[in-house]
Amino acid sequence: MFADVFPRAAPSAATFSLLSALLDYPEAALLDAVPEARRRVAEDRSLPRDSRADLGRFLDYLASREPLTLQENYVALFDRGRATSLHLFEHVHGESRDRGQAMVDLLQMYERHGLRLQPGHLPDYLPVFLEYLSRLPGADAVALLAETGEILQSIAAQLTQRRSHYALPLGALLRMIGERPPAVTLPDIAARDADDAARVPSAADYRELDAAYADEPVRFVGAGQPAAEPVRFYDKRPVR
Repeated sequence: MFADVFPRAAPSAATFSLLSALLDYPEAALLDAVPEARRRVAEDRSLPRDSRADLGRFLDYLASREPLTLQENYVALFDRGRATSLHLFEHVHGESRDRGQAMVDLLQMYERHGLRLQPGHLPDYLPVFLEYLSRLPGADAVALLAETGEILQSIAAQLTQRRSHYALPLGALLRMIGERPPAVTLPDIAARDADDAARVPSAADYRELDAAYADEPVRFVGAGQPAAEPVRFYDKRPVR
């Protein structure tokens, strides 16, 4: 009963990898691993009690929907507007030329740690970033994650506004860097239309939201940001 009174250890590599997987496109491998993810969340004492509870609710959401529904919702939520994009540099550079150089710098950072991004994937994708952080010492990983705090808060606020269950893992990330996530009110998990495409804003809604959002771009502190995930990174060092 006193587990959350004392200071917690820095998040482990497994914690970052888990959050990376939960925020990634919901393929069959992730959905099959929900029972294992539940066990890991329950045992991870580097996460505060609120985060463990929220991640449990998010796993309930994944378990309660058909794979195709989850995948359609994911695309509708994250791929149709800048405000909820999981590509971090979109929140900083938009489509400007500066984003290209930032991508190059980021790839070089990955390579300095013996990692290379597989072709066809962008380095500023949040799940990729989190998997990269899993390769760093815990304190270093948290410090680098904290540099994205404003971006994470912005995404979390948009997800909360849309009553999306994806606000829950974003909230867990914010707590890891000592920030309070926005309070989210979600539909009952049994409500089959919750988080379904009908709840995702229309194209016109996205244009209006993005127009307002573009007025005040979030500043990304530092050069090192996104990272890599199990299926996207491979060690370039030769196997012995």
